[in-house]
Amino acid sequence: VQLQASGGGLVQAGGSLRLSCVGSGSFVSRNTVAWYRQEPEKQRELVAYITKAGLTNYADSVEGRFTISRDNTKNTVFLQMNSLKPEDTAVYYCYVPFLNTWGQGTQVTVSS
Repeated sequence: VQLQASGGGLVQAGGSLRLSCVGSGSFVSRNTVAWYRQEPEKQRELVAYITKAGLTNYADSVEGRFTISRDNTKNTVFLQMNSLKPEDTAVYYCYVPFLNTWGQGTQVTVSS
């Protein structure tokens, strides 16, 4: 059971990035999947999650700018991030709570 996160990078404020979280098997499509982020010396915080049924939830700080979605045929969950702000800079991780499994993280840096 593995998760592979990718899609991070350097972008200017106001720009967009799409993160991907690919699972090693179909467990991604059968479980809630969440995205977290962590800034240096700060606790990891929940950004968004999507349930097996497709229900979504977002942190107040990203509501209206980020969209979480999934493609079950590809065992993949996406995080579309628009209107990025410098305060979105962090390492982003995907996570399957039921299996307590984390991806390796992908760095997102937003310049002002």
